[in-house]
This record gives sequence, structure tokens and C-alpha cells, in this order.
Amino acid sequence: MWRSDERLREEARPLSAPRSLVVGPALGLAALLAGCGTQAGRIEGGTFYSPKGYTVRLPEKGWRVESGNADLELRRDVPAGGMLADATCEGPDPGRPLPVLARHLVFGLTRPVTVESDTRTVGGRPAAHRVLRGVVDGREVEVESLVVKGDRCVHDFLYVAPPGQFEAGRADFQAFVESFSSGAGQ
Repeated sequence: MWRSDERLREEARPLSAPRSLVVGPALGLAALLAGCGTQAGRIEGGTFYSPKGYTVRLPEKGWRVESGNADLELRRDVPAGGMLADATCEGPDPGRPLPVLARHLVFGLTRPVTVESDTRTVGGRPAAHRVLRGVVDGREVEVESLVVKGDRCVHDFLYVAPPGQFEAGRADFQAFVESFSSGAGQ
């Protein structure tokens, strides 16, 4: 049985900092996407423009923008899932190796099982890609993450859904990530 939006919002715990994602309850990482507004930026013609110098196209059907700590957070009720895009352009993160950055993105996921792990190129930049299964507050989730490393910024992309609904949102997430475009030096 589906929980009401009000209950999901009560159970969702916003991240204290997008680079150190701590997994929340309810739909696992998707619950982190409670409530885009956006942290900052604007949406025009289906494209999110971040003040950090990058753009992504929003999925076409069923996803809504939610308030949160990431630059852009999206959520869908049926099939359930959540995704986000965020960039960190200050501090030590831009200098850290991709494998370290990829591990940090899913802190809080317990009993992780790696389903896929590889490196890719996203927007002309190196990216660490992972698909994991794990547990958050006693609930099973599946997670797909990509960490894109630019010269000045680290760009995080995250998709989370319950195991039985994970595959239904992957194509939307892949299109979301593939639409990524960064400014020079990002």
C-alpha cells in the first residue's frame, strides 16, 4: 500500500550536505527527495540551468521537482523513485579520486551489493558509475549513481527506487544523465 505524500515527507530526512548523501527511510535514497523548487537555478523549456554552470533536461513524464539540498531533486510516485543532480565546486571534493567520490555518494546504504561498477564518459568528462542494492532503515532499495569529475566541480547524479520498481525509471535516469552539459572548466 502506498503511503500518503504527507507521511513520506514526515519520513524523509533531507541531506545535511549533498556530497555526503546519507540515505533516508521510506523509499531509501528516494526518500531523501522529499517535499524543485531547486536549491538554486531555474527551469526553462524542460531544462534545468544551474548557477554552477551546468544544465540537464528533465524527464518528460511523471516526475516532479521537489525541495531539497541538492541542486535539483525529482520524485515520482508511480512507479516510485527519485533522482537528483548536484554539483560541488568548493572544498576538497574536486581533487579527490573518482572511486572515493563514488563511495561517498552512497554513505548510509547498509549491506550494499554491487550490481554494476564501471567508468564512463558523461558530457566529455570521466565518470564513475555504480548500481547497488542495499538496505536503508530496514527497507531494501536499488541505487544507480554517477559521479562526473570536472576541472572545478564534481557532479553527482543519483537514482533510487524500491527493488520491484527500479528498472521502470532507469531509462529516464539515463536520459537525464546523458543530457548533462557543463560549462568550460566545470
